[in-house]
Amino acid sequence: MIEVRNVSKKYGLQTVVNDVSVTIQRGKITSFIGPNGAGKSTLLGMITRLLTRDSGEVFIDGKELDAWKSDELAKVIAILKQSNHLNIRLSVRDLVSFGRFPHSKGRLTKEDHEKIEQALSYMQLKEMEDKFLDQLSGGQKQRAFIAMVLAQDTEYIFLDEPLNNLDMKHSVQIMKILRKITDELGKTVIIVIHDINFASCYSDEIIAMQNGEIAVRGNVDEIIQAPTLGNIYDMQFNIQEVNNKRICVYF
Repeated sequence: MIEVRNVSKKYGLQTVVNDVSVTIQRGKITSFIGPNGAGKSTLLGMITRLLTRDSGEVFIDGKELDAWKSDELAKVIAILKQSNHLNIRLSVRDLVSFGRFPHSKGRLTKEDHEKIEQALSYMQLKEMEDKFLDQLSGGQKQRAFIAMVLAQDTEYIFLDEPLNNLDMKHSVQIMKILRKITDELGKTVIIVIHDINFASCYSDEIIAMQNGEIAVRGNVDEIIQAPTLGNIYDMQFNIQEVNNKRICVYF
């Protein structure tokens, strides 16, 4: 379990995250939604120690974040940032192998190779494992980066807007895979996502942020409500039931 207690972050005079406290349960997909500038990515950055906190505490499995050694923390949490740029030419398999570095320190064991194979298989990359990243489409490349994170074999997987700039097919593909690894491997997936309908269809818990604070949190049925979303996004919503899923119509 991840516990965030009274965490805040300022840039100059602007408060980006303001006294946020939240608990993230294990074995679920938790989606952070909210308008641009709500503080979602900043909060994820502080939980994963990519960003420093101005105040507050973060506990991962009961241990304060600052007490974790970096090499041990890398075996517990993995994060995929919004933008991932590499200046070296790598094959898909080479990239995914990097995910094992916290465990192998560059000397891959039989277990490392098994985790790499599992990640390639789950992300449906076996047929292109020898291709170079610059030969892949945007969706294929994103799957390769998620496979690297999956190969790291952590309890917690943080994904910051993993569907950015992807077409519908690849977005659906990635969300289905995230649901699968949560259900079959027991992973805990924490995701910042802009598409409310993807959050509705694939999440267990939704946390909505607004102006640097937690506006509301709960399960899908509790959050995907027209009044609730209207208050968060300052626009009108129409909620429809499609195949037992709550779909937001806002065009």
